[in-house]
Amino acid sequence: MSAPCIALTGAAGAGKTTALLERVTAARLPGRTLLLLAPSTGAVDVLRERLGAADDVRTSTFGDFAVWLLGEFEPARAPLAHARIIDDVAAEARFFELAEPLLSLAWPEFADGSFDPEVPGLRMPRRFLEAAFRLIRKLRDAQISPEAFLQTAQIGATSFYAKPPNLASPDLLYYTKDAYRDSLDADGEELARQFRHETHLAKILAKLYRGYVDAQARHGLLTPRDAVAEATALLAGDPAFAANLRERFAAAFVDEAQDLTMGEIALLQSFFGSELADVTLAGDPDGATATFRGARPDRAFAAATERIVLDRRQRTGAALETHRAESQIAEARFVADWVARHLRAGTPARQIAVLFRSVRAVRIYEEALLARNVPVQIAGDANLYEDPRALDALALLWNLHDPFRHDFLLRTLSAPAMALSDASLITLCGEPPDAQAMLFIDDEVPDAQRSSRFDPKRGLRLGWNLLRGDADVNLSPIARERIETFRRLRASWLEAQTRLALPDLARKIWSEGLAALGSPDTARAIGQSIVLGRLLGRLDDLARREPNASLGDFLADAELHARSDLESCDDIVDADTVLLASVGAVRGREFSHVAIPNARAGAFPRWYVPDSFLYSPSLGMIAKDNVGEASASRTAKFSYYLYKFKTRERYNEEERRAFVYARRRARESTLVTAFGKATRGLTAPEFLEELGSSK
Repeated sequence: MSAPCIALTGAAGAGKTTALLERVTAARLPGRTLLLLAPSTGAVDVLRERLGAADDVRTSTFGDFAVWLLGEFEPARAPLAHARIIDDVAAEARFFELAEPLLSLAWPEFADGSFDPEVPGLRMPRRFLEAAFRLIRKLRDAQISPEAFLQTAQIGATSFYAKPPNLASPDLLYYTKDAYRDSLDADGEELARQFRHETHLAKILAKLYRGYVDAQARHGLLTPRDAVAEATALLAGDPAFAANLRERFAAAFVDEAQDLTMGEIALLQSFFGSELADVTLAGDPDGATATFRGARPDRAFAAATERIVLDRRQRTGAALETHRAESQIAEARFVADWVARHLRAGTPARQIAVLFRSVRAVRIYEEALLARNVPVQIAGDANLYEDPRALDALALLWNLHDPFRHDFLLRTLSAPAMALSDASLITLCGEPPDAQAMLFIDDEVPDAQRSSRFDPKRGLRLGWNLLRGDADVNLSPIARERIETFRRLRASWLEAQTRLALPDLARKIWSEGLAALGSPDTARAIGQSIVLGRLLGRLDDLARREPNASLGDFLADAELHARSDLESCDDIVDADTVLLASVGAVRGREFSHVAIPNARAGAFPRWYVPDSFLYSPSLGMIAKDNVGEASASRTAKFSYYLYKFKTRERYNEEERRAFVYARRRARESTLVTAFGKATRGLTAPEFLEELGSSK
């Protein structure tokens, strides 16, 4: 007999994960397989660490579970059953390729007048496509098909513009900023014009969305998010097969359920039934920090018929310290001294965390810790390929693959391993003393660099001088010796490339060509090894996905990820280091001491910056920018939407929940810092000031 769905709820730090794992342990019996799920990779890692080895418990993200479900279908019944899984960065790049005909206005709908190219955001193509891809990701998460999207967008637009709200409402006028108040001065003719542009925008986005879905089926490439949508559709279309698969699992347990999207909820329901029998959901309905990315805590716990509320907080972070510094450098030094003080008192490094809302720009805090020989690692939304240590390692791979990529070659020549002076670099970039025209062009020279607009040899000299030694006579003895050593190393790497697998080749190159950043037990050396280990992990992943991938394929993939805002580094290495992480990367983790620097408006909390266009199932598309012959920069509908749904206030409340969650990660003490003068807190709150006023 099936058990009812149970909701295990409580505030941050109430011990929900502990209680959930206790239930998992109690449910483990011989011959029974349990399913343990979480919406993020970081939360799954925590569950695996705390549960330990368990062959009878399948622990995974919803994306990985959906991939497994697809693999259980016969290819004849499910064309995407054995699709290749790609990440969001690769999916975005393919989406951009798909949208090329739109940017060149090559769609037939532009020729016959069905689509008007004058739509909000299209004047800045890359920003338009980035916003479109973010919208498509949210639509996939919400289980909204391209056809349903277009239909709701058209209905919403018709409903709004057929009977517009009172745009002269005093409350609406007061809420709208002075700079955008003119957007509300829209007569019937202006609203009709905005309606027309909005309708064309919805049609263009629907076609892009449909093309994206069709391309997945055609090429057999899915992101984990897409796998959730496809698996849900297959299970819903074949209830008998879903029931057969369901028999393999005695029960399911879900942690961090407040961050589940509609797609993940639908996958659970398609597998366990609409009532979610035998499912236990753990989370904080009032503590969701991903609602603006599609989380639906209200729907996640709706099926629960039994609720268990944990009202005793296991972690309070009672010892609170605050500090405001004059500059960011002074703040980083204060935080580093605070961390070093706890380390000297005997706290293990892994029990200290420095948490940010985002770790895109935390280099100054990392440097302050490294200067005190404190080992650190960064986890969260950081871009691995922007790390200087990763760039030094990638430069050596580029030197082997394409020595005429002079940006990477110069990086290698000036790096600590070679440390050539500026004078030596100038000599290598100049004309050799006995220059003469080459009878034949070296096959190793890329076509794109055989000529340059102003200087035919500018793009080749450095590579030629390095490979052939044409300018060696003008170099100092020390520089010439280092260049000759590099040539010998590169020749050995070229030979090794013919017999070694990519990961092994990278290890050889980095061990011979990179300078160690200190002795093995120093903080800088530990940090370098962590970065190199992550790069090797990416190489291993590529080798598993594509056994025939070349070095050039990996470098092209690295450049693609380096340019993308979707790149992240969520894995936390098992090492005794202080953790610099975004809040989302420490889901389910706890520490003895937690520092929260940069707690100021614009950083934590972040500013609310809406996309070029938003979508609401009730109102349809909400374009931010007015286009065409418009007198106002904003559309009337956008100004009304912000007022009606209070999006900025809702966004700030979510940031506040994230701040509370960060504080609750600490068992013993919490430090909250900021720098500079506080704002008035009108657009975004000042958390540090609020803590000071609450004392």
